[in-house]
Amino acid sequence: MTHQEKPPVLVKLLVCGGGNGAHVLTGLASSRHNVKVNVLSLFADEAERWRNTLADNHSVVNFREKDGSNKIITSRPNMITNDASKAVPGCNLVIFTVPAFAHEGYFRAIAPYLEPNTVIVGLPSQPGFQFQACDLLGMGGRTSAIVSFESLPWACRIGTFGREVQVLGPKDTLACAIIMRGCKPLFPVLKTIQYVIGKEPKLTMAANYLSINLLADAVVHPPMMYGTWKDWDGKPVAEKPLFYQGLNEFSADLLDKVSTELVQTAKAIHQKYPDMDMKDVIHLFDWYKLNYKESIKDMSSLRMAMKTCTAYDGLVHPMKETPDKKFVPDFTYRYMTEDIPFGMVVFRGISELAGVPTPAMDETIIWGQKILGKEFLVNGKLQGKDMNLTRAPQRFHFNSLFDLVNLR
Repeated sequence: MTHQEKPPVLVKLLVCGGGNGAHVLTGLASSRHNVKVNVLSLFADEAERWRNTLADNHSVVNFREKDGSNKIITSRPNMITNDASKAVPGCNLVIFTVPAFAHEGYFRAIAPYLEPNTVIVGLPSQPGFQFQACDLLGMGGRTSAIVSFESLPWACRIGTFGREVQVLGPKDTLACAIIMRGCKPLFPVLKTIQYVIGKEPKLTMAANYLSINLLADAVVHPPMMYGTWKDWDGKPVAEKPLFYQGLNEFSADLLDKVSTELVQTAKAIHQKYPDMDMKDVIHLFDWYKLNYKESIKDMSSLRMAMKTCTAYDGLVHPMKETPDKKFVPDFTYRYMTEDIPFGMVVFRGISELAGVPTPAMDETIIWGQKILGKEFLVNGKLQGKDMNLTRAPQRFHFNSLFDLVNLR
């Protein structure tokens, strides 16, 4: 089945979300033959606003191809609603395109209406998606396949909410891991998702789901926030500091150590379970060499690679403006509120089960939980009172490496 070939059965797709990614996915999927699209948005009045804005019109995806040419795709979904009892029944493919903090609400909403042999996709999944899915999807979820993608397939932004969205460019390739869990899907899983999103990016298979969890980009932001703001005196600053290009020695060193701990965790898993191929988990510096080689001017170290990457030109720290036009760090931004409970704490949980010490991760989490007013790591163990707000495997009763490896 190429990306042009129709799937062998009618794909009844449920898109969960209402942001940039959900707009693109809904527009592309609704334009495909043999695909029927329902949209479920649980956020405030988003579904109603989308429905009212679209009215009897078609939505537009303005898709910029790799060669710079633009393609206009028009289509309409079957349904846009905030009512899972209307949206879910009959769907055989469910794709989440919402931030990790919102996943739990969607899992709980769809669980009562899920049919056997449904394919559940995180696009992207973010660390811990699989653990949460297994825990919350109930009876119907027991025969659901779980597909985890490492990121969104495109850089995109909404032009007019509910009506028009721009794709600024697709990625080249995008890796995913599939856990079948006894699912007997009605269509070939990867080929059908490729058909839904189109020919780019080219979808590939990661060796296993733990690789996808340990590869996530949530590794980057918390150590950089900590390295920049750990000694901050609380006084507003005159300018927004550069995020990547302002990377200091301490942050780069901490990033290097955290990344090394993830690689050591992958090696420990492979050592204990040799059939778990963990070679996809590479050090952050090697990842930059692979993914940004055209954009980096100085490859002499991780710090210089990040500081001289042209893709990061001008990107600044998340800041809030003060009344006197100065700036303070915005610790409510996703770099902290998402990337610690749904990133660092998940990495730390997997490393703990693999028996790998993680002093650099611990240092980052201890600072981060203090800033967030939360408690995850206590006396060197993930046993804080707020662990229920994370996606660490321990929260979902995965208490040994054996439990992790046998999630298939």
